[in-house]
Amino acid sequence: METEDKTVEPMDSSVGLLCFSQHMDNYNFVVGQEFADVKTFRKTIKEAAIAQHFELRIIKSDLVRYFAKCATEGCPWFIRAVKLPSVPTFTIRSLEGTHTCGKNAQHGHHQASVDWIVNFIEERLRDNMNYKPKDILQDIHKQYGITIPYKQAWRAKERGLAAIYGSSEEGYCLLPAYCEQIKMTNPGSIAQVFTTGADNRFHRLFVSFYASIYGFVNGCLPLIGLGGIQLKNKYLGTLLSATSFDADGGLFPLAFGVVDVENDESWMWFLAELHKLLEMNTESIPHVTFLSDGQKGIVDAVKRKFPSASHGFCMRHLSESIGKEFKNSRLVHLLWKAAYSITTLGFKEKMAEIEEVSPEAAKWIQQIPPFRWAVAYFTGTRFGHLSSNIEEFNKWILEARELPIIQVIERIHSKLMAEFSERAAKGAGWMTILAPSAEQRMTEAINLASGYQVLRSDEVEFEVLSTERSDIVNIGTRRCSCRDWQLCGLPCSHAVAAIVSCRKDIYEFSEKCFTVANYRETYSQVINPVPDKSEWSKTSEVPVDEDSRLVRPPKFRRPPGRPEKKRLCVEDLNREKHTVHCSRCNQTGHYKTTCKADVMKSIEF
Repeated sequence: METEDKTVEPMDSSVGLLCFSQHMDNYNFVVGQEFADVKTFRKTIKEAAIAQHFELRIIKSDLVRYFAKCATEGCPWFIRAVKLPSVPTFTIRSLEGTHTCGKNAQHGHHQASVDWIVNFIEERLRDNMNYKPKDILQDIHKQYGITIPYKQAWRAKERGLAAIYGSSEEGYCLLPAYCEQIKMTNPGSIAQVFTTGADNRFHRLFVSFYASIYGFVNGCLPLIGLGGIQLKNKYLGTLLSATSFDADGGLFPLAFGVVDVENDESWMWFLAELHKLLEMNTESIPHVTFLSDGQKGIVDAVKRKFPSASHGFCMRHLSESIGKEFKNSRLVHLLWKAAYSITTLGFKEKMAEIEEVSPEAAKWIQQIPPFRWAVAYFTGTRFGHLSSNIEEFNKWILEARELPIIQVIERIHSKLMAEFSERAAKGAGWMTILAPSAEQRMTEAINLASGYQVLRSDEVEFEVLSTERSDIVNIGTRRCSCRDWQLCGLPCSHAVAAIVSCRKDIYEFSEKCFTVANYRETYSQVINPVPDKSEWSKTSEVPVDEDSRLVRPPKFRRPPGRPEKKRLCVEDLNREKHTVHCSRCNQTGHYKTTCKADVMKSIEF
């Protein structure tokens, strides 16, 4: 059913009347006027009735003749058209009377059927699949001066999308053949459909292109962001994804999947497939840091499938949650300050400030373990990334969420091909040792280091003095007391000063995952296109028609009404909900402005 804001702005009827009055000139019929065939004539007479705001009463309509009159009682307008002999041409034989009926541009029209609306919006849908029903209403009113029901526009959009991109049912049927094509055109890729029940209902899908697997293992930062986004097609489902960061900090999709229902079990399955993927393509699974929105299902799955991995909560998601909960921008700012504090003392100071602003917010935050989000307590390495880039990946399919499942996968596939090609070409032109974003950070550190004084303790340990502080640097263990070096993977300004003082190459002390060489290796493999559907039966070893019958849509379908917009976002900590308090009646659950209590009656005499 409707999944968007149905509020339609009031239409300027004067603008609409001007547009459709100009449009009416295209429908001035005359006796003897000819049309290519009966279909063209019927379409034209329907357009005329809609544009000129009169209802048709069809008396006779077949392949050789058409009789109709105005449906308004007493209006004399009448038209008769017939087919010419030996040709498909239709011609108007008689046209009698002029309209005496009153025409109201604000009402709907019986001729404006769903099929007619589909024909009206088809080209617009091809250009913009996110063409909203309320925009359809406004465009029809602007061109024809009529107002149609929202539900009718919504149905027309659904039917139009199915006509252009295929039905949802067909999308599930084609999945096995499409996965087969992915593996044939991109050897080493993983593409597998899982079904459930005796009737082979769709259950889950997992896809990872070989180029993505190779790029992550050989070039990316050992960070993996996990997240999901709900699909909005007929059978819903959720797209789960695992993404990483390349040497320049860019989004790097590693794997994605679609599940019929997002729950703890589906996340356990997704992490199991991800573990299997890494196990098959590496001698030993590297120590990985996961970033997520903190769902309990994700937390449990990471703990079980990657027991040695670190797991941090996405700060962007956490800050948005506290912003929505308490509607205070200062709290959000202080939360970020607390997250970036490199010492436990600095963290506690920021938490104390939060408590001063809102004790309830402080209590809310304290229920989330600091080792999940605060730098001072986090045991893994985030390389400076406190937030995942899942939202950026989700933007790839925002417009395609209403399409059949196979169209969603094709959209990701096309985007991956374009991104890999573009980034490979971009990386080939870089002449620096580090990727641009890392090179810029290194340049800033070098500039700051020029003003520091360095005292050497031994071969590897130094004391670096600045105007404000003193820091201890150990180039052997690659650590600095400011903690920036070990947190980000690049030498901080204090480390740069120490390294330069002993005439060593600062780039040798940077993590390899930030180098241009690693960036080029990340995008060294090509993602190949999949042939057109018409070619599948010629290349696939499995007969497309037989195989496509194996997967049927899930039994669960989109329920009526508006779905929830907010995803379950934080680890299930059973925290108390923020309670509002009324200053008028001293009760909880509402504010003073919405208080309905009769305060005078509560006073005891």
